[in-house]
Amino acid sequence: MARICAITGKRPTTGSIIHRKGQSKKSGGIGTHVTKTTKRKFRPNLQRIKVRLPSGQVKRLWVCVKAIKAGLVEKA
Repeated sequence: MARICAITGKRPTTGSIIHRKGQSKKSGGIGTHVTKTTKRKFRPNLQRIKVRLPSGQVKRLWVCVKAIKAGLVEKA
């Protein structure tokens, strides 16, 4: 399954997790330091739902929840 929304075209994007060490200056330390960064993925929240297409046809599609909440799809 490709993790792509059939309506909006949303797809996974990459980012990173930043690990920090040390006490913040605000709480009396010398500041936090970055010790490690790790790659990660942000995946869209996809749900497989029955959608009524403009032609009247009913089809099962992978749709992101943001599109469902916004009313971009008509559930069958």
